[in-house]
Amino acid sequence: MGPTGAVLSALLAQKGVRVLVCDALTSIYDKPRAIALDHEIMRVFQELGITQALAPFVEPFTDSEFFGVNGQLIKCMSTLAPPYPLGYVPSLVFSQPPMERVLREKVSTQQLVTVQLGQRLVSMTQDAQQVSLRFESLSGQSETVHAKYVVGCDGASSFVRQSVGIELEDLGFDQPWLVVDVLLNEAGMAKLPKVSMQICEPKRPCTYVIGPKNHRRFEVAINEGEDPKEMQTPEKVWSLLSRWMTPHEGELWRQASYRFHALVAKEWRVNRVLIAGDAAHQQPPFLGQGMCQGVRDAHNLAWKLAALIQGQGQEALLNTYATERAMHVRELTTRIKAIGLLVAERDEHKARARDEALLKEAGGVIQPMPRQNVQPSLTTGCLSKSTHLAVGTLFPQASLWVEGASVLMDDVLQGGWTLFVKSPEVSQYRDHSPLGLPFIDVVDCGGEAFQETTGVVSDWFERMKVQACLVRPDHCVFGVFHAPQEWLGALEELRAYY
Repeated sequence: MGPTGAVLSALLAQKGVRVLVCDALTSIYDKPRAIALDHEIMRVFQELGITQALAPFVEPFTDSEFFGVNGQLIKCMSTLAPPYPLGYVPSLVFSQPPMERVLREKVSTQQLVTVQLGQRLVSMTQDAQQVSLRFESLSGQSETVHAKYVVGCDGASSFVRQSVGIELEDLGFDQPWLVVDVLLNEAGMAKLPKVSMQICEPKRPCTYVIGPKNHRRFEVAINEGEDPKEMQTPEKVWSLLSRWMTPHEGELWRQASYRFHALVAKEWRVNRVLIAGDAAHQQPPFLGQGMCQGVRDAHNLAWKLAALIQGQGQEALLNTYATERAMHVRELTTRIKAIGLLVAERDEHKARARDEALLKEAGGVIQPMPRQNVQPSLTTGCLSKSTHLAVGTLFPQASLWVEGASVLMDDVLQGGWTLFVKSPEVSQYRDHSPLGLPFIDVVDCGGEAFQETTGVVSDWFERMKVQACLVRPDHCVFGVFHAPQEWLGALEELRAYY
């Protein structure tokens, strides 16, 4: 019942699926682990109705400045300027313990979800009809549960993954790092930098992240021959942080040694058992995408699994979960790994060549690059066969005027399959009823009811040069059309999944 499992449970329940969510622990972990999220994840939290409850624990991410061997600025990653395409600041930092409390409170309000904490999964078997699971409580009592499907969101050492024999593929990144979380006092707040940093020094690469309020995170590379356990002792930690701060300027919240990995599951589904989150993938933290990837898994899987359970979708639809998420994770992890290798170059000659190349590429003046440019789009799965660049990307979220107030688009619409039309031929699209397919809401983006306050949808249509766009329940663009006749072709493609 970490973030991935909690999000998946709540999403499935909202779609009418009965869920049992279990966790061996009886409470959330009270220290921070994930620290960054983005607007795509906030949009999922919006779907769950928890963005207001999360607001006190979320802040915009500062720029991240990369400094080379001689301390010079060699790269900068930033966020997009308004108007925000998905309705939220694109890059954010957050505090994980209170975020998880909000998520669990949301899950607890779902009538279709049963929560069992202090329950450890000890065995699991499956046949053609169901999965049988045996749990043991903290007191040693045993219970057997039968389910149509099981999703293992049980972390990097996943019991579920191992039970069905799924192996992990190593994408070629393995480095020891020390992660330190600090709560600053006023003196520390005044002293430390006001932007996040990647210090790309060969002798000891470091990362500095500005978290919410007075929370700061340091990630420090562990050198060859150093003992990871010794590195996380308070004495050693303060020695490493001495270039930035002293114990008089803050207190240690958490310090832990990790091996940063790049791993992805070779399979994501074995019959009625699926995996998600860290059970399916692990990536270096250089873009703060670990928890985000788990939430993406949950969002991608929820509507597909619900459709199959409720007799609407076909097996082909559920199979696209593994296809789509594995592709996305591999590509994003490759990009994250490249940034990690840039930061952690240990050869001084190569590091100086890196600095020179980046400065030359920038023409001597470093321009901020939005972090969102690193995110890949989907290229395979439940998508139209069209090669248009919009297919597989996230459709924007407009802010609409509704009864004199500004309301985010997703709060107004149905939340399922949606056809957005920016064309005088709206009625022709409506007339072609998708019989035997999921309900498709048709939205007239030029109609009186669709009054944008920021123009992100209108700008999108103008940029993409299309007349209509079919969007999946997870906001991903299935296909785009220039005329109603092309819409009929897309419906035929969709029949392969319904």
